[in-house]
Amino acid sequence: MLRSQKALPIVTVKTPAAASTKKHSAKESFLKAYRHMLSARLLEDRLAALYRAGGKIVGGVYLGRGQEAFSVALAVQLKKGRDIYAGLIRDQAGRLAFGEPLLDTTRTYLGSALGPMRGRDGNIHRGRPKEGMPAMISHLGTTISVVSGMLLARRLQGRLEDAVGAATIGDGATSTGAFHEGLNMAAVEKLPLVVAIANNQFAYSTPTNRQFACTDLVDRARGYGVEGYKVDGTDLGACLEVFENAVKRARQGHGPQMIVGTLLRLSGHGEHDDASYIPPVMRQSDLGRDCLPMSEQTIRSNKWLTESEFDSLRIEVLQEIDQAFAQTMQEPAPDAYKETWSSFSTLELAEGWQVR
Repeated sequence: MLRSQKALPIVTVKTPAAASTKKHSAKESFLKAYRHMLSARLLEDRLAALYRAGGKIVGGVYLGRGQEAFSVALAVQLKKGRDIYAGLIRDQAGRLAFGEPLLDTTRTYLGSALGPMRGRDGNIHRGRPKEGMPAMISHLGTTISVVSGMLLARRLQGRLEDAVGAATIGDGATSTGAFHEGLNMAAVEKLPLVVAIANNQFAYSTPTNRQFACTDLVDRARGYGVEGYKVDGTDLGACLEVFENAVKRARQGHGPQMIVGTLLRLSGHGEHDDASYIPPVMRQSDLGRDCLPMSEQTIRSNKWLTESEFDSLRIEVLQEIDQAFAQTMQEPAPDAYKETWSSFSTLELAEGWQVR
């Protein structure tokens, strides 16, 4: 047996949400995560409705329906301004938990010139690198190298301190060369990297049995010499538990942590996709459970919120979303006559030439 296999066990965390919450998650932590999940769900419902109505959104709309618990559980462990978080197309809940304003989302989707991408991108390729949030990259798996590079740069500059970098990907991205190269480098350098893999059973329409031959994705952790965890991605309590531990381990210098969440994408790849390739039996299995009502049931069983408090919270979240959309729709679109549209980060090149 390889030495790394003895030292780095695979941990499976799969417990009923209520039980895991009582034992490991404080009421405040669970409710905070739930609020971000609810905000993400209601925000994306509005985006999907605008997309179907036509005219308001250019480009695709990609929903995180069913993935909110796995997404938020990672991001609530991180601190904006210290850590690095690279979310993907289904990580609206995680983005909100990390501190991304609602306006960054609405401005990007609706093409506002005041948004983080200045209206240049019509959906999810947004970010604020200076705040530790690199823009999403469509070449999936690449963010592992980007986040690892950011962590290594901080280390070389002597300012890494106790920062952690997190990169989220789907099961399909684990089949890319970028995944292998990025994770291998992070493991060799023992970087404080947390890789969250949402195993939602399909890479677009390709099922997992046509993506990889290993028994489970988490088995790959041993091959890279990193610590691996498997968790029920529909169980918010279990997700909070495993990510809290993984982020803590990364901060303490134990190197990269790989977490695989098993769940099912409860929508198509995008709103243009009807997901007819997903078998009904899979939708009706435990994989197809919706993490949002599951979390609500946990809250009810623990009597953390009354029904009137649930209603008040929903109204509050909807009002915030309404305000963000209303403000964005009043904002200007990009002006081609005023934009430089330069693809360079600076107009001054190293050799002294100026981009025109």
